[in-house]
Amino acid sequence: MAAIKIGRQPVARDPDHCDIPYYVSEFVEREIGNDRNSLTKLGMLIEELSENKRQLEEQVLTVSSEVPKRIQNALKNAEDSEKTLSQLLEEETLLSESIDNHLLKAQPWMEALDVLISQIEEMERHLAYLKWISRIEELSDNIQQYLMTNNVPEAATTLASMAELDIRLQESSCSHLLAFVRSTVQFWHKILKDKLSSDFEAILTQLHWPFIGPPQSQAFGLATPGSASDVYNNLEMLFSQLLKLQTSDELITKPKQLPEKYSLPSSPPIILPMQIMLNPLQKRFRYHFTGNRQTNVLSKPEWYLTQVLMWIGNHAKFLDEKIQPILDKAGYSVNARLEFSRALVMLILEKLAADIPCLLYDDNLFCHLVDEVLLFERELYIVHGYLSTFPSCMHILSEETCFQRWLTVERKFALQKMDSMLSSEAAWISQYKDISDVDEMKVPGCAETFMTLLFVITDRYKNLPTASRKLQFLELQKDLVDDFRIRLTQVMKEETRAFLGFRYCAILNAVNYIATVLSDWADNVFFLQLQQAALEVCADSNALSKLQLGQLASMESSVFDDMINLLERLKHDMLTRQVDHVFREVKDAAKLYRKERWLSLPSQAEQAVMSLSSTACPMLLTLRDRLLQLEQQLCHSLFKIFWQMLVEKVDVFIYQEIILANHFNEGGAAQLQFDMSRNLFPLFSHYCKRPENYFKHIKEACIILNLNIGSALLLKDVLESASENGTILNPNQPSATAALNELGVYKLAQQDVEILLNLKTNWPNTGK
Repeated sequence: MAAIKIGRQPVARDPDHCDIPYYVSEFVEREIGNDRNSLTKLGMLIEELSENKRQLEEQVLTVSSEVPKRIQNALKNAEDSEKTLSQLLEEETLLSESIDNHLLKAQPWMEALDVLISQIEEMERHLAYLKWISRIEELSDNIQQYLMTNNVPEAATTLASMAELDIRLQESSCSHLLAFVRSTVQFWHKILKDKLSSDFEAILTQLHWPFIGPPQSQAFGLATPGSASDVYNNLEMLFSQLLKLQTSDELITKPKQLPEKYSLPSSPPIILPMQIMLNPLQKRFRYHFTGNRQTNVLSKPEWYLTQVLMWIGNHAKFLDEKIQPILDKAGYSVNARLEFSRALVMLILEKLAADIPCLLYDDNLFCHLVDEVLLFERELYIVHGYLSTFPSCMHILSEETCFQRWLTVERKFALQKMDSMLSSEAAWISQYKDISDVDEMKVPGCAETFMTLLFVITDRYKNLPTASRKLQFLELQKDLVDDFRIRLTQVMKEETRAFLGFRYCAILNAVNYIATVLSDWADNVFFLQLQQAALEVCADSNALSKLQLGQLASMESSVFDDMINLLERLKHDMLTRQVDHVFREVKDAAKLYRKERWLSLPSQAEQAVMSLSSTACPMLLTLRDRLLQLEQQLCHSLFKIFWQMLVEKVDVFIYQEIILANHFNEGGAAQLQFDMSRNLFPLFSHYCKRPENYFKHIKEACIILNLNIGSALLLKDVLESASENGTILNPNQPSATAALNELGVYKLAQQDVEILLNLKTNWPNTGK
């Protein structure tokens, strides 16, 4: 540590080796330092420090005098609290003993009081029980009085109140009371229902209900307008009174239900007045279509299905114009026509449930039944506005045994249809071959028939009530597509010697058409919904990987992706075979052209008119003929893929086998460019605007070979400089890529251009 001089004596700064405390030496150094003149401050410092010392001593004395007082106060408070706690404990003990004594004395009173309270509660229950009985008897007496005075509307209203009491008592454990209420409701309900039903049926008879003829022939059987008004007033009155019996009717009457295996959706009972209106039609239905009647034939389901549709249509006008206003006025949110249809459909469901087991294993009868049921359902929904939330025939067909049989029959008849369509004479002929606007896809008859078959199957199962059933049908469709693809592949293999033949091209068109239609279907709302359902099923069963689930969920893939991929692979293989076949023919036709004497051809200036090389004619004729042939036989999209694949091969072939394999003088290079730009490229001008852009190797090779000597020498110098300098850039020297791009060369690499320049033979003699 440094030393601080006070006078001539050094003061050590190290606190571990100094008698004077460190903070004192720091204070002296800060206040006085090494300046002797500062010693005049010592008097003031001593006075200031003395004052500080005095104040600190006073504070110490004050604190030392106050602390004992606080401690004494705290001890005193603790002693007082202890005394108070002791007093409270004594009081608590006394109070506890007093309470125990009081409870001991009051125990007999409590026991007696409990008995009295129990008796009171029991009497209250008895009183409530009697009040319920009294209330029910009062309502019953009121109904009797109303009936004695022929006040049926009030009687019906009172019965509705009694039925509400019955509902309120459902949770009660008083079984006898419940039985009493129910029996009373049942007693009066039967009387009122019988009376109102007979009057209502009489009114319906006056209206000639039910209506057997078509709506336009209905006059509702009334002679004069005055009588019509009275009848319709009575109809409204009786209908409204019967509606008041709806609650009691639901309590008493248990509707007939089909077994749970049909999984019918829950639906409210048919309203009582509508039940009465439906009675004659239900009797007619059961009379004609049950038992041994001649109209009850398993092979003729269309008889009873058509009859029900006729009844719905015949009564629609009356229900809309006469019954619906009554329901609206009464505050019932019921559609009269739908209620009528729902009741008649239940007859159909009962009939189907009884008939299907009898014809389940007769394929023809079962298939006919399904066809008729589907036609019935379509008209029911489209014409009569039936709701999908109501029970329908599809619930019966969805029952496990019936549904599996339906799938089996559907598969069987679809396979038979596929056999017949493929063996037909018109299987590979387009139905619209003479109509160019319609025949753009050049679809053979078998493919169009097959896709129509799939569409019909979709239309048949799209109204199934559950997604799981729809997914099973979707799997059937995918199996049929795969089966048809395999059949097409088998037929295609029989045509391996005629890749350009009519049937081979027809198969290719068929594959392309099916893949295109399936891709379009993938965006259909119905199949998107099935995709969502499939996603949920697969997520529950862990049947797919997380990647596949993600693709399904994000709509990157579709339910037909597997089939589309297989069809696209088959299409690509078939197109590749065709391209390879035509390319082989082109190569064979180009043998003489490959041996052309490109070194000795006259220059363009020596010829009056440039003409096509005679050796190129076979190659170009082959190309032209095959392009025309396949343009007629393949659809536009396939032909476009075909010629682009072929162009790619021809471009590389001519570049590698003809250009790189020869040397060219000025005339040879000009002749090559003429053959290519004026003869080869125009063959494809009908299919695109700039065909030369598809022959990049040939086009750019011709540019290099036809450079004049000056440009060729400059280009050669640039390329050689670029090769020698490597990555070192000379700002005054253009890059090789820029020089090539300026000439229109983008495809060929620098090394390829150097090779092409070396193929030129008309270089000047530079003495090198």
